[in-house]
Amino acid sequence: MNQAVSRQVLRLEEASVLITGGTSGVGLATAIEFARAGVPRIGINGRDAARGERARAAVLAQVPAARVEFFAGDCNDAGQARGVCEGARAAFGSVDVLVNSTVGPYGPKLFHNIDFEELQTIVLKQLMAPILTSRLVWPWMRERKMGVIVNIASDAGKVATPGESVLGAAMAGIIMFSRGLAIEGKRDGIRVNCLTPSIIEGTITYGNVMADEFSGKLFGKAVKMAQLGLVQPEDLAAMIVFLAGPHGARVTGQAISVNGGISAA
Repeated sequence: MNQAVSRQVLRLEEASVLITGGTSGVGLATAIEFARAGVPRIGINGRDAARGERARAAVLAQVPAARVEFFAGDCNDAGQARGVCEGARAAFGSVDVLVNSTVGPYGPKLFHNIDFEELQTIVLKQLMAPILTSRLVWPWMRERKMGVIVNIASDAGKVATPGESVLGAAMAGIIMFSRGLAIEGKRDGIRVNCLTPSIIEGTITYGNVMADEFSGKLFGKAVKMAQLGLVQPEDLAAMIVFLAGPHGARVTGQAISVNGGISAA
């Protein structure tokens, strides 16, 4: 008879969380949701110190008892990613949950309209942060035989859309990276999942996309298809906390679309 594997379940009230891209949008909403869930140590990362301090204050305004630290750096850069992750570990003693919510500054654009010199940068700015930060925290999680990573990509990595050939390639990369990592990590008690939203109202990206003539028309159609309502940052935050917590303890290797009914990807 095979004996079932027993794993220690991560307790959020004892965890240390690091959120890259945590100064606005989904990242900030996730920091607040983790604080409300009782997480005692929350690290938020971004490139701008002033925005970081405002985000930190926003979390503390909701949960004054939480410990919230800001770690400056661009996690698409290997050296800065190392500084952010090692800074969080030094401050908290561990990184038990890593959430990668970094978003590059690029919106939909038809392939023939993308400058050749821009192609490599688009892929790197979308794809590298989850890979670099995961590699840094991975040995710490393996040592503890426990850990959670949640990466945020988009439905562009699942559904072919005009103007998202390059973005979609990067997003598909995040999705497959997350799935492969989940298979590697399960023996060490590490779970990895990916969220793939479509358009998220109330974010900087939403404003930029809707202001552009091409992408505004493209996503204007998507808005009409969101019959369950446009996704808000808080919707993603709630799913991330679920995946990180004990109720998601058996979920790994999944790419979950949260999109209000825009697609069934």
